[in-house]
Amino acid sequence: MTLTQWIVFFLIVQVVHFAGTWKMYEAAGRKRWEAAIPIYNAIVLMKIINRPAWWTILLFVPIVNLIMFPVIWVETLRSFGRNSTSDTILVLVTLGFYIYYVNYTQPLNHIPDRSLMARSKAGDTISSLLFAIVVATVVHTYVMQPFTIPTSSLEKSLLIGDFLFVSKFHYGARTPMTTIAAPMVHDTIPVINKKSYSNWPQLPGFRFPGFQKVERNDIVVFNWPVDTVKQFFVASERVEKPVDKKSNYVKRCVGVPGDSLSLRDGVVFIDGKELKFPDRAKPQYAYKITVDGKTPVDFEYVMSQLNATDGGTYWGGTRDTVLIKAITVEGADALKKVPGISSVTRLVMPKRKPSDVFPKACGACPGYTNWSVDNMGPIY
Repeated sequence: MTLTQWIVFFLIVQVVHFAGTWKMYEAAGRKRWEAAIPIYNAIVLMKIINRPAWWTILLFVPIVNLIMFPVIWVETLRSFGRNSTSDTILVLVTLGFYIYYVNYTQPLNHIPDRSLMARSKAGDTISSLLFAIVVATVVHTYVMQPFTIPTSSLEKSLLIGDFLFVSKFHYGARTPMTTIAAPMVHDTIPVINKKSYSNWPQLPGFRFPGFQKVERNDIVVFNWPVDTVKQFFVASERVEKPVDKKSNYVKRCVGVPGDSLSLRDGVVFIDGKELKFPDRAKPQYAYKITVDGKTPVDFEYVMSQLNATDGGTYWGGTRDTVLIKAITVEGADALKKVPGISSVTRLVMPKRKPSDVFPKACGACPGYTNWSVDNMGPIY
């Protein structure tokens, strides 16, 4: 949605609110016009329902407001003595429009000092659960979010299954762009594997100022820009996802703005100098292993002893050559000492034409390159 569309939508919401509640404002001793002033009307409503004024802020926090609006509807009815289960169900099922019925057809007796304690164990449980979800959603969105490492791309710095807590505020928390979504989940509802959000409406991107910049060798979490997910929701090949709902990737930053980045035989170079990784970082490479054919080699056992995350596959249909797609330099050195293995050769993909690396070669097309997965760049 454009800014103009959001302004129009906001004004429509204000009109709907005024039309459905102005008599309640008057019954609570307030002025009719107070129900019509944007934001101020919400602050006044918090006083009417005997709730703190800062709740108003939660009405404008994406995702959290999806929980707060139903809470406010129920609290409004209870402030006028409508405490029955049927009243609660009706206001929720009608998305708040049951308040219109009460506002225009029922006696309005405001209860300014009503008890805020739940009248049943079920009500107390629901209130506690909603409070926990709101707090957790705010923390999850703006402060810190848990992640689990699903793949081996950062071995051995981070291992498959590692559980992380990732700070949102160090680099500046980003406000949600997707306004309608299930809280506490990303793009999919667990168990049922269904889409957890609506593509419409969308907010423009905004990020709060951070107090730290991304530096080389920092491990960062980001939304994979080209993610179009080929699973979950529909059977088609491509699903367009909002930016903030694209898959989360955990990677190491090797270049920052202003750097010149290139790969030479699988080694990262920044501004012409080899990038030095932290001690815990153990880059992995592909190797071709040949056996002598005399001494049996239990590759499954050997790879498990080396803590390799990718098993070997036979090369070219023969059983005397094995391809290992990812293993550390130390692991390769250890393989050279295994009886029955005659050679361990690191595989390096040279530059070639046509290229299979973006931007893909297309003859005389602009952007033609001869890059490979091990030799590319420079990228500025």
